[in-house]
Amino acid sequence: MPAAGVTAQASMPDTPQQSAAVAAVGLDDPAKKEIAMKIVSSAENSSLDWRAQFKYIEDIDDGRGYTGGIIGFCSGTHDMLELVREYTKRKPGNVLAKYLPALERVDGSDSHEGLDPNYTKDWKTAAKDKVFQDAQEFERDRVYFNPAVNRAKQDGLRTLGQFAYYDAIVMHGDGGDATSFSSIRKRALAKAKPPAQGGDETAYLNAFLDARVWAMKQEEAHSDTSRVDTAQRVFLKNKNFDLNTPLSWKVYGDSFSIK
Repeated sequence: MPAAGVTAQASMPDTPQQSAAVAAVGLDDPAKKEIAMKIVSSAENSSLDWRAQFKYIEDIDDGRGYTGGIIGFCSGTHDMLELVREYTKRKPGNVLAKYLPALERVDGSDSHEGLDPNYTKDWKTAAKDKVFQDAQEFERDRVYFNPAVNRAKQDGLRTLGQFAYYDAIVMHGDGGDATSFSSIRKRALAKAKPPAQGGDETAYLNAFLDARVWAMKQEEAHSDTSRVDTAQRVFLKNKNFDLNTPLSWKVYGDSFSIK
């Protein structure tokens, strides 16, 4: 799991105020999680309707092969392979199971070999299946959401900080490279202490978002940083640490709001 191997030490908050803040409703609260899914979907799919994205699949020419599903599982970055494995474990003989050998071969590349011409059509067929939908949510939580939220809570961050971690891990993954989530966090820790280490939450989140923007600019496909600049920065500037509604933000020039 992505959070494994994160070795930076973090003690839990030692002031009553910080402890109460972290003990309050977090991003794993169902209502807050729904907000998180909508904000990520606004950036990934230009829509708040994240459940409409189970069927989404296309090659967006970012070097990762096919991108599909609710958080952009990619055929070139292993998580799409893991998803189809999970689906097949739950439902052997499903419409995507026959593509497992091809997904194993193209893992780590942008190749469609063995997937074309019918993979995208079969993906959309699978997306009507509740078992596949559940597998997408399970893998999202296992690989991205739970590790990000748990790490943020250990760092003493409230809901906004938990979301900042989640959005970063969705885009960058948590491999060993310089732009991975763990590397972004390490860059932030070099600039500011998180609340769990006695630091100021605003200062730390600004340091984290600075590091995130740097990571995004290392890759042309991610060089538009509006999902940070005109979304998360806005929430932080408004000191909306609990991601309370109403929320208004912009991504790629499009305006979104949750009442």
